[in-house]
Amino acid sequence: MTSSIRLTPLDNAVKHHDHAFHQIVIGLAGHAEFEIEGLGGTIAPLSGCIVPTSHVHYYEGIGDNRQLILDLPDDAPSLTGAHRELARLFDAPRYFTLDDPLRNYLNFVVQEMSQPRHADGELLATTFLSCLHARLAPDFHPLASGRPLALDAIDRYIENHLAERITVGDLARLACLSEAHFSERFRRHTGMTPYQYLLRRRLEHASALLRGAAIPLSDVAARTGFASQSALSHAFRRHYGQPPSRLRRNGATPLAATHHNID
Repeated sequence: MTSSIRLTPLDNAVKHHDHAFHQIVIGLAGHAEFEIEGLGGTIAPLSGCIVPTSHVHYYEGIGDNRQLILDLPDDAPSLTGAHRELARLFDAPRYFTLDDPLRNYLNFVVQEMSQPRHADGELLATTFLSCLHARLAPDFHPLASGRPLALDAIDRYIENHLAERITVGDLARLACLSEAHFSERFRRHTGMTPYQYLLRRRLEHASALLRGAAIPLSDVAARTGFASQSALSHAFRRHYGQPPSRLRRNGATPLAATHHNID
């Protein structure tokens, strides 16, 4: 299956789904709100988000908006063979802002897509992914320098705001770092991306609630920052290999996510 590029607005109503391919959404006009398995963010013009395959995401276009969307299956030429390293972009959800060179390339892609006979979409996608990968490379190959993070303060913030939408920007501001530097140092300090860590904390708190009082699953989801009961169930199945109802029924600790990596 090949990649596809499309220009489209997002509905002015909250929608959610997951799909069997990776996706990148980049704002061209207006705004859109996203939440990717508990990691929230706003897509403004010249910024975007990465949605890995099978990740439940909620989204809503705000007013008049237009987005460039890339759909990228695992076996796309832009993610395999000589370009297989580019698949690392989809290790976890993330939000990003385009720098000036990438903004120029985005303008070129949009203009090219409007031509009756435009360049091959796979080639356009591969070039964009290569440039984005180069800019996000510190997330994949952390530097050895930099001060350690105050993880206790980050844990307290997450615990105090667990029922709310928490963004990478929120945690980066707490650490007085840019989002890019925070993501780099967080991964080096913990071995996980901020998203992976936040999702683990949400699942740990949800597990504790499920083992306690008979709280409805919808309330457990709301208290732990999942957008819905179905989002909580999806995360449990993906990372523990079992639904939350099984944990409640058996009163057991969920299986370790050894074979269900938090990626």
